[in-house]
Amino acid sequence: MKIAAFLTRRRVAGRRIHWTDIVAYGYLAVGVVVMFGPVLWLVLSSFKTPAGLLEFPPSLLPMAQVEVTVPGQPQPLPLFRTTLPDGQVRDLVQLRRVGIVAQMADPKDPTQTFRVPIDKREPVRAFAMATGNYTEPLARFDFLRFLWNSIFVTVVATAITLLINSMAAYALSIYEFPGKGFAILTVIGTLMIPITIILVPVYLVVTELRLVNSLWAVILPGAATPTGVFLLRQYMLTLPRDLIEAARMDKASEWQIYWRIVMPLTMPALAVLAIFSVMWRWNEFLWPLAVLTKTESYTLQIGLNAFQGELQTQWHYLLAMTVMTLLPIALVFVFLQRFIATGIGNTGMK
Repeated sequence: MKIAAFLTRRRVAGRRIHWTDIVAYGYLAVGVVVMFGPVLWLVLSSFKTPAGLLEFPPSLLPMAQVEVTVPGQPQPLPLFRTTLPDGQVRDLVQLRRVGIVAQMADPKDPTQTFRVPIDKREPVRAFAMATGNYTEPLARFDFLRFLWNSIFVTVVATAITLLINSMAAYALSIYEFPGKGFAILTVIGTLMIPITIILVPVYLVVTELRLVNSLWAVILPGAATPTGVFLLRQYMLTLPRDLIEAARMDKASEWQIYWRIVMPLTMPALAVLAIFSVMWRWNEFLWPLAVLTKTESYTLQIGLNAFQGELQTQWHYLLAMTVMTLLPIALVFVFLQRFIATGIGNTGMK
């Protein structure tokens, strides 16, 4: 009832629908279709068969041709709605096809056969979900290992990112030292450097450390992010200095101030950075592709690339596994989106 009341709210309660209500709901409806339409199409297409993905014009729902078991035939035969030469319309199965002529038969009485041009028939289709698109890759391509690798990289990298970035932000927001402004400008300036510029130097460093084909090669290079340092620093600037000075007068060490006072107060900003870090790490593709060459060390995004061959792309598997990779990020965003709005508002980021 609350949802219905929310969806039927008007500009002035208790009065007739105003033209602004129609415009507002129309605008919101278009926004919902634009934002969630592609996602809905992706999910529904992930349950289609390879033939269903290639059909034209495409259909929104997963549809498959009906197959009927015919006595005397080793396998089920496809069912067609056929127009016979005398104008009669019947549902017949295809026994064989030679060129543009197909030999059809009555599924109830296979002895009745007909020769029908292929343009005089239409396939009988019904709603069918190809669940094998999800189960077969898990068994054939070791996708559960890819999933575990992505979870390990995301969790460990996020924890290291929160620790290192919060330490740097604490120093740049609480301490006063010569060159502080230059250090802040340097951190912010690194935001303008794309990963493609530093890809080769970082790869050489990782090679010298013998971390290639190790998940740590994906975790360590991006442990410190300028975005995270800036976000946390902006939030820590709002913390009362009197509280920190009082802790120092009580002979608390700088580590105790950082861990017991600053970190708990910075929890909203840390939650925002954690969400961003999870999305960055989970969806990262270019750098893992460069440093991971063994199948057992692939992450999910690299594992998806295995379905794309030189001559053929297994779209039904690719779409299904793409849905699986989107689910964790979608759940994180749905349940923690309020932290994004409040945290960004408090940190001053736009």
